[in-house]
Amino acid sequence: MELAQRAQKGDKVALDRLAELSVSRLHVYVYRLTLQEDLAQDIVQETMLEMVKILGKLKRTDRFLPWLYGIATNKLRHYYRSEATMRRATSSKLDQEQDRESREEGLHSLLNQELREIITGAIQGLKTRHRAVLIMRCYDGMSYAEIAESMGSTEFGTRMLFIRAKKSLEKQLSRNGLGKGALLSALALFGKMTAPSKVAAAEITVTAATTKAGLAATALGAATGKAGLLVSATAAGVLAVGVATGTLEGLIGTGADQQTIRPSSQFVQDLARSEASIEKSYYILPSGGSGTLMFSARGQSGGTGAMDWMILQDRSDNYFYDGKVVHRNNFRAWTRRVMRVPTDSQEMTQFLTEVEGISSRMRHVGTGGNWLLVSVMDDLNQDQPLQQVDRHQPAVMDEDFLQADWPTDTPIVDNRDDMHRRGWTYFSVTGYLQGESISGTGRVPFVYTVRAQYSPWLRLRMGDLSIVDSAQGARAFDESTGKSTRYPAGTFFSGMLRPWTGFHTIDVIRRAAAEREIAFETRFIDDPKTAYVTLSCLEGLTLDYEVDLLRDVLVRVDIKEPNGGAGWLSFDYQQTLNTHFTAPSVTASRSGQAARMGGLWLEKLVAGQLVD
Repeated sequence: MELAQRAQKGDKVALDRLAELSVSRLHVYVYRLTLQEDLAQDIVQETMLEMVKILGKLKRTDRFLPWLYGIATNKLRHYYRSEATMRRATSSKLDQEQDRESREEGLHSLLNQELREIITGAIQGLKTRHRAVLIMRCYDGMSYAEIAESMGSTEFGTRMLFIRAKKSLEKQLSRNGLGKGALLSALALFGKMTAPSKVAAAEITVTAATTKAGLAATALGAATGKAGLLVSATAAGVLAVGVATGTLEGLIGTGADQQTIRPSSQFVQDLARSEASIEKSYYILPSGGSGTLMFSARGQSGGTGAMDWMILQDRSDNYFYDGKVVHRNNFRAWTRRVMRVPTDSQEMTQFLTEVEGISSRMRHVGTGGNWLLVSVMDDLNQDQPLQQVDRHQPAVMDEDFLQADWPTDTPIVDNRDDMHRRGWTYFSVTGYLQGESISGTGRVPFVYTVRAQYSPWLRLRMGDLSIVDSAQGARAFDESTGKSTRYPAGTFFSGMLRPWTGFHTIDVIRRAAAEREIAFETRFIDDPKTAYVTLSCLEGLTLDYEVDLLRDVLVRVDIKEPNGGAGWLSFDYQQTLNTHFTAPSVTASRSGQAARMGGLWLEKLVAGQLVD
């Protein structure tokens, strides 16, 4: 620390000594990451050059080593990405690379060749971040706080990463017949095999205490794990984005019964606009019809550097950390303005600018390829925060951006009602339009993880017209004429009920309107607990949607026709499953083609155009 402080003040002798002391320790760390002597030397050299260039930016000299390790880790990850050499790196053998005489004196000479290959192969099979956290924790004796400094994460996020790294290593070892009990032994043996000398090897010990990550982190890791935070590899065309422009506000309930409201720092831009507060958000957004919007967003105010809040939304849960308590909520995150994403068309973005009166500085990103990852930095000191895509990563599954980073001892309060805990429910529809009563039933999944088993469906009837929508497809049938028109599955949920997609109902409605360039107005009332979205459609038709913000459901649609007529639809959801509804069946179209709606289906219903 003293050498670093003196070097920052321009003391060349101190800088040379600092570099001399750092090289040997850094080399062991990087070699354990790469198991390639030549590559380790290159990374160490690049890291030392970078250290000299940016040493003046180091704010805490007591964290010099974690800071230096972070530089090396990033250099290595960049190497694997830009040079596309990960396969060559992981296929190399440890004994082929150990050309240093001191390593040949290590304990590896005492081990069975097959065991060496199993252990080194298992380590090499880990992701770079997983190898890094294991090495820093088990061999360098760093605390989770120090590792967090190196990884650019928080302490809790680092603990979660360590848990995932252990699980991944156990899995790699089990593939070669080594059970969970072999984890500590394998870590200890790998440390001894990669030690620079016999003396250093003899000092290597890995205890059970070293591999503990804290009860809260362990519990959460067991409950969700990586699979709970990222979509499966079969969902192609995924884009991660951060969206937080203008003054954004959301909601957070402190209890399902109390319905108490306070600002949800979903991305709350007006939290501390006068302070130097930088927000960073990571999103995963499906570019097609499959998948669900997921993201993590965190921030701090007051210039303390501590995380004041965090939103975490994955395939099955919606979390909000308010600085003291983690809340599990019914609703997906929402904003007073329409949530925008880089995959939106230029036309849609321009339309939203005209409707809301606030332009977007978001950079548009193409959807080509699989697993495109983009992160966004939002500078709260600007009147209009800059939306800047600053990272592209072709393999999202190689990253750990979506992490639960609240402290380990944070209490978790479940605010969800019965149907959201279950993940799906039945609903009924009643209404009236053009002299005809409307009735129907349906099923809606609230989260993506249950969508496969409890897929959305709808059965609706108005006079001679019947509408069915299921996983097989959708159809509108007029009994008076015998004519029917087939539509793609999900057509009659579009712009109405689509919570499994990860967008709050208020944005399902508003984004559907914006895609069709239908003007809309949003009003919030009752603290607010309720939102009204009024769509001004063509030829004087008005649709007024009532949304329960806390339950994240559509409650009612009021329909005002241009000729003075009026109608309505009302939705009722079952908290307890007191009635079982049977899903409709829709046979495949003979022609293999389904008609595209080309607008909101309620418009077509009013105009009598659902059946051609």
